[in-house]
Amino acid sequence: MNCISWMVGHLANQEHRYWVILSQQKEVAPGLYELVGYGKPASTPPLKEMWAVWRKVTAEADKYLDMLTPEIMQLYLVRDGKPVDESIGTLLMRNIDHYWYHTGEASAVRQMLGHAKVPEFVGDMSAAAYKPEE
Repeated sequence: MNCISWMVGHLANQEHRYWVILSQQKEVAPGLYELVGYGKPASTPPLKEMWAVWRKVTAEADKYLDMLTPEIMQLYLVRDGKPVDESIGTLLMRNIDHYWYHTGEASAVRQMLGHAKVPEFVGDMSAAAYKPEE
């Protein structure tokens, strides 16, 4: 099982790669991939440091994500002069699913550590229920 600080950094790493490096050709978190990237050796980075890098990366990523349209989500980002395998929309779904996976993992870690009041469910959705346009 991963430590929570690694999970925070790991999620920041994915956002950094998709929504900062590939989409904006920027680098705001050098060395992050080597520390918490997929397939890299296990690490236990400081939680405070990982939250700081997550905030920095997501603020930069939001600049790109805020301008997405349905048409843009059908396009492909480019790496090394070639389109990546999945559309921008599919990468966004992958990113969201990745957050759900590690949120569950973090919840399990917190339960194992005996933390009180660990959320068990998303919560009351009655106020946000899906209603198709009429």
